[in-house]
Formats: sequence, structure tokens, C-alpha cells
Amino acid sequence: MAEGLRERKKRETRQRIADMAMGLFMARGFDNVTVAEVARAADVSVNTVFNYFTTKEDLFADRHDVAVDLPVRVLRERARGESAVAAFRRDFLDAIGTRDWRHGLNPGADVFARIVDDSPSLVARMRALHEERETALARALADEIDADPDDLTPRLAAAHLLTTTRALTDYAVRRQLAGEPWESVEPGLRAAAERAFELLERGLGALGALGELGELGEGPGEQGEGQDHDREAETEA
Repeated sequence: MAEGLRERKKRETRQRIADMAMGLFMARGFDNVTVAEVARAADVSVNTVFNYFTTKEDLFADRHDVAVDLPVRVLRERARGESAVAAFRRDFLDAIGTRDWRHGLNPGADVFARIVDDSPSLVARMRALHEERETALARALADEIDADPDDLTPRLAAAHLLTTTRALTDYAVRRQLAGEPWESVEPGLRAAAERAFELLERGLGALGALGELGELGEGPGEQGEGQDHDREAETEA
């Protein structure tokens, strides 16, 4: 369905407000900028700002919904037969090469991180965002493997996948904050990513590739060994 004129104007107004806000935040810090100043910079009223953004933190996290949905998209749009771990590995390595914002590797990500670190309310908001991303991915994984409600596998897998990508991003950003140029950071980040996803592959490699993964606690030491004993008994009989 084509976007109507009214919808386009609303989208453009929202984007202008968010862009003006981010410019002010990056120049002066989040806590040093008021909503009224954002409204003046965007040439709108304060009420208009709050019509589009419920809180001041929403102005900073204007891509919230997209960010929450991104891990689910990586999972659902992976190639046929590709495991969840392989899909996230491919997506992260692509973000390194393209410096895409979806993993916080874009130019200016270090400035973004500094603003967050300097504001307790933004630290809390980013923590809540990470939790929402993890919950959304866990639900998508649970649907894919038809997990029972009490099965912890989807939640643990989502936590491992997103903690890994977040730790890798933090590694890159902290090195840049210490003054290293991206050209110096990238080789180490790429090597660290390869090692990290290799570790994940050893534990979660079957997830998604076969469409199922046994419930937590049904590994080779339990269900698998029992099946081996059953087969041995059948052979002896």
C-alpha cells in the first residue's frame, strides 16, 4: 500500500525532530539538552515533540522498534539449512565490513556510547532495549523449534547470541574511545568475532539448521546415552 501524503509528512516530521535531537545530544550531551530546545531546533512545539515521542529518552532511541526487530529478522531471513549461529555470524561480519548501525559499528558509535555512559537514564533505557531484543528473539526461536513453555533453550540461546554480539561491539567501541582508528580496530574485531562464533557453533550449531534442538537437559549424557543402551539391548536380544 502506497504511503499517503499525511503519513509521509508525519514520518518526515518525526525524523526531523529525531535528527535535530540527536545533533544536540551529540554536541552537548543528553542531560544538557531540554525537550524545549529540541522543539525550537526542529521548528515545532513541545507538544508536537511529545506527540511523536513519549519521553526524552525516546528521542535518543528513535529506532527502538527497528532495533528490537533486527535479531528476529536475522533469524527468519537466514538461508535454508543455515543455523541460527551461522546467520548471526554472517550478519555481524557483514556489519563489520559495511560499518552498519545495526550492530553499533557505524562511524560515530563511540560518540553514541559516550553519551549513553554519561547519562544514567540512557544506561537504563539501553538495558531495557537489550532485554526487549532478547525476549523477542527468544520467542522467535521458541516458535521455530516448537519449544515447550518450560523449555529454557530459546531463552538461553537468545541470551548467548545477543550477549556475544553486544560484547563484540563493546570491544570495538571501547578501543575507539581509547583513541584507536577503525582501521586498527577492525582486524582484531574480525578475529574476535570469528573466535566467538566458533565457540557458539560448538554449543548451539544445530539450532535452526535442523529445525529443532533437544530440550535443555536432554543432551548426550541423558537422552542420547539412554538411546544407545536401548539399541545395544536390542542388538543383544
